[in-house]
Amino acid sequence: MTTDGQDEPGPRPRRRKRRPLWQETLGILVVALGVAVLVKALLLQAFYIPSDSMEPGLVRNDRILVEKVSYELGGSPERGDVVVFKDPGTWLPLAEAAGPTGTVPKLMEKVGLYPSGGHLVKRVIGVAGDTIHCCDEVGRIEVNNVPLDEQGYAREDGAACYGPMPGCDWIAGPVPDGSIFVMGDNRNHSADSSFHICDGSGCTPGDEFVPVDLVVGKVFVLLWPFGHFSWLHRPDAFARIPAPGSG
Repeated sequence: MTTDGQDEPGPRPRRRKRRPLWQETLGILVVALGVAVLVKALLLQAFYIPSDSMEPGLVRNDRILVEKVSYELGGSPERGDVVVFKDPGTWLPLAEAAGPTGTVPKLMEKVGLYPSGGHLVKRVIGVAGDTIHCCDEVGRIEVNNVPLDEQGYAREDGAACYGPMPGCDWIAGPVPDGSIFVMGDNRNHSADSSFHICDGSGCTPGDEFVPVDLVVGKVFVLLWPFGHFSWLHRPDAFARIPAPGSG
């Protein structure tokens, strides 16, 4: 205390020394990359449409987002879902199977900011136990003896039915446990499960089914180009399909 009765000022608080800008920027980048890796591993991942097999809804070079939570928390692909899955083997030509080239694109792919190669995008038509038949008397695919009205999303492009690549007379299934049967929406131009049905000549029975373990996730939004932005939903047509053996 001073002689005039007033308290003496205490020591001034020490100011924290600010880090250099480059250190703060580097720290932000490290955190951002860590978050991106975590998001890619657990939640979301970006992909692109490599062909016209999913037209008219998804067009070549469209950018899509895939959510992984639905399947990683105990769920599994359902009929009508549009899914991204790893190539089961020889489904993709080499050009489409190749991933990004160059250091920066490869790094961006690792954190989910650049579309990955070696993946396919198709719609789930059948799940474990289902039998798929092409086609009924008016050209509709049947699942467990119930026809699908696919006019709202699939393109048959003048063919006599909605399964034209291998023709209009085939049966697949029952789908094995842990597998799905998938088709592209552009039925004239999709080398999908129906295309890989083994006819007994130099092929392996069962190649038409995709193991669920190869499924990355479900497409839920068409992100870019922004003029085509839309949310993807499961078509109502699949709600009528009964469980296998119940019909």
